[in-house]
Amino acid sequence: MKNRIFIWIVKLIAVIILVQTLYFKFTGAEESVYIFQTLGVEPYGRIGSGIVELIASILILIPRTTLLGAFLAVGTMMGAIFSHIFVLGIEVKDDGGTLFALAIITLICCLILVYNQKNKISDLLRLKL
Repeated sequence: MKNRIFIWIVKLIAVIILVQTLYFKFTGAEESVYIFQTLGVEPYGRIGSGIVELIASILILIPRTTLLGAFLAVGTMMGAIFSHIFVLGIEVKDDGGTLFALAIITLICCLILVYNQKNKISDLLRLKL
């Protein structure tokens, strides 16, 4: 029982962070536009990553598809983290590293979800959703 509660808390943390950033991506907030211009993929990268994060959030909340959503979010967060490390810098537009920290937290939550459902990976590879 405690494990189920813990896993739902981890899911909610990941989903809240992912969904919270969608507002900034979909409204073209200055920070988001700056990030994706710096990466050379504005506006398609911004909107595309927002769509991927929205799909990942939905999949994470559905018990049967949590593993798929977690993998999707892991890939997205790895891209964000590598972008911060190699291109953007840890701190973007004087945010104090908040976006980088949120990406790390989301990555850790999703890795916990993947680990929790590691026994379903072979089913996922056979596309038994």
